[in-house]
Amino acid sequence: MSIPYSCIFLAMKITTKGQVTIPLNLRKRFGLLPNTEVVFTANEEGVLITPSKSREELYEERLSKAIGGATVSITTDEIMRMTRDQN
Repeated sequence: MSIPYSCIFLAMKITTKGQVTIPLNLRKRFGLLPNTEVVFTANEEGVLITPSKSREELYEERLSKAIGGATVSITTDEIMRMTRDQN
């Protein structure tokens, strides 16, 4: 029987340098290997630590949000003419 992620409670101490050891079973489960960059997200309940997305993942995410986002019905040729006509 697998324990749901939200039911795992482990207490660790923070060192004087602000460091904390992430237990091995959690590092393995979430792919937190040595030198993995992580993101700290603060919310009302505390801090969430997640692996950082790669540059490729961030690029794809931003690009997918931008596709179809233009609201002006103007062609590329019209934009180029407008840009060239301004001196």
